[in-house]
Amino acid sequence: MASFLSASQRGDLAGAVTRVISNRPEAQGLDIAARAGVQTAVVDHRQFDSRESFDTALAETVGADDPDVVVLAGFMRILTPIFIDQFSGKLMNIHPSLLPKYPGLNTHQRAIDNGDNEAGATVHYVTNELDGGPSVLQARVPIDTSDDATTLAAKTIVFEHIIFPEAVNWHLQGRLSQHPDGAYLDGERLPASGVLWTRS
Repeated sequence: MASFLSASQRGDLAGAVTRVISNRPEAQGLDIAARAGVQTAVVDHRQFDSRESFDTALAETVGADDPDVVVLAGFMRILTPIFIDQFSGKLMNIHPSLLPKYPGLNTHQRAIDNGDNEAGATVHYVTNELDGGPSVLQARVPIDTSDDATTLAAKTIVFEHIIFPEAVNWHLQGRLSQHPDGAYLDGERLPASGVLWTRS
């Protein structure tokens, strides 16, 4: 989330962060956003008796801003169709693996355990399939023999902070969009793994 605030303040986003919303009142990101002059809100999932009732309230809060894109930055709850369907086509997430490999949790350890020589992160549109929405942009990092899940995560997150704002910016610029058959960038359908990020 902080990387998006920084990109917005630098003028690197074709839009502005209008609100930061968390399901945890103690989330550090709320303080960071408030100090940056960005409005915040809390929809505490512990106050609801079901995922569906929480997602309904969250959708109302998010929808009040009529956002061009909804960014799931550090949001660790699985969302239901009640939320996802309302923001279909403008709901984006980043996952710490080279999707379609390793959806779900423990991605870094799974890559190490399987003997992979590289890992990474993937920006993707969100659908009702867990980590299964169309991939947009990937960054890859080598897995060294000395790596464990902690060191691999530390290497990967550096690139997460680069590629997530970049992919969201494509969406804001109108270059990137989600369609029933995948994600399209500049009118061309992207491959299943998305575009590979390279340092410019």
